Amino acid sequence: MVLLALESSILLKWKPVFLGFWIRVFFISVFSAPLGAGAFADSETRALPNLVFVVTDDQRADTLGALGNTEILTPSLDRLVRAGVTFRRAYSGYPICYASRAQILTGCNVFTALENYPRSQIREGLDTLAETLSGAGYSTFYCGKWHNDGNPLVRGYQHTAALYSAGGAKQVKMPSKDPRGMPLTGYRGWTFKNQQNEAMLEYGVGLQPNNSRVIGDAVVDVIRNSPADESLFLHVNFAFPHDPRMWPEHREGMYQAATISLPHNFRTSHDFDHGNQGGRDETLLPKPLDKNLVREELAIYYAMVSDVDHQVGRILESLEETNRLSNTLFVFTSDQGLALGSHGLLGKQNQYEHSIRSPLVIAGPEGLCANSPRVKTSELDEKRLLINHRVDALVELSDLFPTLCDYAGIRIPESVEGKSLLPIMTGKEDAVRDLVFGVFTDSQRMVCGPRWKYIDYPLVNRQQLFDVQNDPSELENRISDDSLRDVVSELKNQLNLWRRKNRDPMLRETFN
Repeated sequence: MVLLALESSILLKWKPVFLGFWIRVFFISVFSAPLGAGAFADSETRALPNLVFVVTDDQRADTLGALGNTEILTPSLDRLVRAGVTFRRAYSGYPICYASRAQILTGCNVFTALENYPRSQIREGLDTLAETLSGAGYSTFYCGKWHNDGNPLVRGYQHTAALYSAGGAKQVKMPSKDPRGMPLTGYRGWTFKNQQNEAMLEYGVGLQPNNSRVIGDAVVDVIRNSPADESLFLHVNFAFPHDPRMWPEHREGMYQAATISLPHNFRTSHDFDHGNQGGRDETLLPKPLDKNLVREELAIYYAMVSDVDHQVGRILESLEETNRLSNTLFVFTSDQGLALGSHGLLGKQNQYEHSIRSPLVIAGPEGLCANSPRVKTSELDEKRLLINHRVDALVELSDLFPTLCDYAGIRIPESVEGKSLLPIMTGKEDAVRDLVFGVFTDSQRMVCGPRWKYIDYPLVNRQQLFDVQNDPSELENRISDDSLRDVVSELKNQLNLWRRKNRDPMLRETFN
């Protein structure tokens, strides 16, 4: 395995210096060689595809122009939609950043992924996505936000670039309010780090208007300075559009609050305690919610999404300029959505569609290069992806780990619970799941099928049943409809079976 020599002045700041780290990389490279690129089905006939995996923070699934939002500008994400497969019903499983990302990293549900649910430590002994790809011959980079325990370098990533994580600025006093006078509680004290995990205070403390650009710069430099024959896994994690909401650099006033539509299911308050009534996210605006303040929040939120979109465009351009696009799989998603006024809530800690769902678009070279005069796609095999295809198949973010392995021809580790989406992406199957599940602390449990969603709030003895097929905004709770008793009974049974199988801590007494 060739180790990168990154020569640009920016990337020299990220260069690893840990002797122990390089020893670990050496042993992985040497002793996992029999399991590496040469061991997989098609690796002798074509190079391992580059994998670019972009994850945003708190981005609703309805914030892409190509998917029907006529008020937001997302030309780069729209390009991905036209180039690949869009999963309109991708569920995060647990609508909190660290937990959702733990599921992505391990390919497991949250009870398995976390050592002591709901605490944030990833369970030891589980194979991680980066470890698996590193062992198969990839150069693995982690770029941007890290919200799990430890550091990317101990989770299988060989390099970091523009690592953004908590801590490193104890000596810096943070204000309690943002420039708009709103509570400044998100990303307090976070800093960019070099690979020695030292804070790079020149990039500021906390979330800054240039946050996405700094991450984008680092990713572009990695692409431009990596050897042409190196297979890259770029895990890119933007902190936008998470709060504190702020106008990105050069985008102030991009959207006017007066022209922004409120969500169809906007309410001024939620009608019962869903388990996070007083949580941090729910205190960012005064309650009951004021329509004008929510519109102002949405205007800035849209600008933050558009800023990320611009960085996605830069990444695509750099892949094309370096002739990598013809052998690249591009995945775009978010760790979960956000309420922003829907159902009278602001945060993501709920099981409603606007929060538990994530945008998910996966595009391969056949679509990405279709209109490029500079890049010619080769004749692809049975893994040729559909183009401009939208599906309503139920998927979970834990499915992305096995999907990337499957596409690259790499064995999926036995510890992975997710299901590969490749059969859907290639048109061979319509679905790989009958149901998806969601949880939050001990206050929410959810099961959802193609049509019906059942939510249980055990701490307050409330239940909801929504026809998400015919009532996608979840405006009518059908739980008291006598004609649907059998539907409720079957969903409750499936939920309880899943909870027992996955050792839900709330059912701990049943395991003794």
